[in-house]
Amino acid sequence: MEGEEQRHRLREAFFGRVKGKRLRPRQEELMAELLPRLSVDLDEAPPRHVADLFPIPVETVRLEIGFGGGEHLLSMVDRHPGTGFIGAEPFVNGMAKLLMVLDEAPRPAIRLYGDDATRLLDWLPEASLDGVDLLYPDPWPKFKHWKRRFVGPANLDRLARVMKPGAIFRFASDIDTYVNWTLLHIRDHAAFRWQASRAADWHTPYEDWPGTRYEAKALREGRRPAYLSFERIGAG
Repeated sequence: MEGEEQRHRLREAFFGRVKGKRLRPRQEELMAELLPRLSVDLDEAPPRHVADLFPIPVETVRLEIGFGGGEHLLSMVDRHPGTGFIGAEPFVNGMAKLLMVLDEAPRPAIRLYGDDATRLLDWLPEASLDGVDLLYPDPWPKFKHWKRRFVGPANLDRLARVMKPGAIFRFASDIDTYVNWTLLHIRDHAAFRWQASRAADWHTPYEDWPGTRYEAKALREGRRPAYLSFERIGAG
């Protein structure tokens, strides 16, 4: 049954390719040696308190889904002492890039997961996260692939389960159809409320926003990013 579930997840994966160009020897070493030490192990029982995943005391815990090369994740952990960050990224080259940085300058407030983020969300304790970031996810622009977009009823249910009331889900994209798609799905989900109070809000970068290489590319190509924030409301 487990193999059948894994095949189904691969068919319905919300991410594209998992590996690009060949890794350099040092990157391969870090993937084999450092990543297991930093990884969240889903074969173990989830902790009662998600803060216990970290080797240092943390007061709050955030998740970034699809961190790319880790630029935003590194910026966040450096700006927010006392917060633990879990980064999920199935793309091997992105993970290897981040590991190169962490090898030179360790951040004990970072834990990593290198597979499908939905598995991690299903494993995490209920109401354990203080925030979730989904930044420039794969937009799956073809209509036949829209079902593979991460934002949808099933994944919003997953997020609602693991986010504390008052926690913020942040979504950034430069693809208008995906922005509209996300707003419509949030509108139809009782656990989230869009925080925008005026029209300019959704084109204003987040307060602690360092920018990303994906954003820089979008701006060069004339696409205007949207920065959406949704509050987890209610208690269930």
